[in-house]
Amino acid sequence: MSKSDYLRLADTIAAEIAAGTLKPGDRLPPQRSFAYDRKIAVSTASRVYAELLRRGLVVGEVGRGTFISGEARRGAAAPGEPHGSRIDLEFNYPILPDQTALIARCLEGLENPAALDAALRQATSTGTLAARGAAAAYLTQGAWSPSPEQLVFTGNGRQSIAAALAAVVPTGGRCGVEALTYPFIKGIAARLGISLVPLAMDEGGLRPDAVQKAHREAHLSAIYVQPAVQNPLGMTMSSARRTDLLRVVEALGLPIIEDNVYGFLDDEPPLAARAPDTCIVIDSLSKKVAPGLTLGFIVLPPRLRESVTASVRSGGWTATGFAFAAAQRMLGDGTVAELARLKRFDARARQRLAADRLSGFDIQTNGKCYHLWLTLPAHWRSQTFVAAAARRDIALTPSSTFTVSPGHAPNAVRLALASPTMEQLDTGLSTLAAMLTAGEDDFDSTE
Repeated sequence: MSKSDYLRLADTIAAEIAAGTLKPGDRLPPQRSFAYDRKIAVSTASRVYAELLRRGLVVGEVGRGTFISGEARRGAAAPGEPHGSRIDLEFNYPILPDQTALIARCLEGLENPAALDAALRQATSTGTLAARGAAAAYLTQGAWSPSPEQLVFTGNGRQSIAAALAAVVPTGGRCGVEALTYPFIKGIAARLGISLVPLAMDEGGLRPDAVQKAHREAHLSAIYVQPAVQNPLGMTMSSARRTDLLRVVEALGLPIIEDNVYGFLDDEPPLAARAPDTCIVIDSLSKKVAPGLTLGFIVLPPRLRESVTASVRSGGWTATGFAFAAAQRMLGDGTVAELARLKRFDARARQRLAADRLSGFDIQTNGKCYHLWLTLPAHWRSQTFVAAAARRDIALTPSSTFTVSPGHAPNAVRLALASPTMEQLDTGLSTLAAMLTAGEDDFDSTE
């Protein structure tokens, strides 16, 4: 069979998915059976399945087989945009009931002509001295106290990740990432022409020996890691693991892009407190304040300042003057710190509710964060569970969204706890618990 023939067969399967003949959660036959049914070689069947994986139309669940992806109609494995589900457990946007009033008080006067005129002018990647000072003071955490000169700004956290990647990983280069990781880095890396190399994890987080092995085999240019409140697993690296990881990375001469966006929910300072010349710290205001009013921070070693600022400018990732003006006010008067404090309490209250409603099921989290990882019972599959929850107007994220290697998704889902009201969260978690107990066939038969 020619290359065009196997692609045509993949197109046929894709058309069946688009038409709804094959639905999210449906299991494709084993490749040998598929080859027999289609009267093709097993090697050709393997190429068809690989092409479907590449397109994001199917997902492989370890030890279970290949299933139609819940993202199949979008043709992408990364999250889309919030879609108005009654109970959104897919996106983490922590917004407290009274926070808008708190922000409004802080921004009073910004609409005055003189203040607004200054806020609407062109900004730079390094902002103003006042903005850098306010940001450095706020970001100080435990033993870590960045200087204002280390600060570079972008429009949001994703742009900060992109700028850091572009500065330290060349086009065609490789960056090591946790095997289950923040999903948007996959699209960022693809657009920059960077290959992501999945690094093995255990209950303590990223394994230092996995970094050594990957660098030996693939020659990494950097690693991207979330040491505090890891997304999607929620873990925070222990002090011993941090020491071991830094020892390996510094011996290999690899820069670390350290995502600290969820770090405000925990007490552990960034890795940069121990290795300031190795780590580029990424942070933003989106989780602490609101997704519609954000600013991205990059805290970097002096040796990388020029390359990162050039990356921000060339990428078009410079923040707006209004974002600088609003952020400077909120950082300077303690509004951001107060919101972060309140959200720490809120996250823990939501975790307590989740632990109660999902008692007896296999969940992983650290009790301080806004998400948890739910490993499904054997009678459920990840994609099918997500589709069944969607029919009950509950949005979840399947494990495949967080995997770097297509076809290596565990049988699990991530639950984001931040967006619903507590009442909605209670209802959603209780519904999911009933689904988990009843099983796929029994629960659907009651509809």
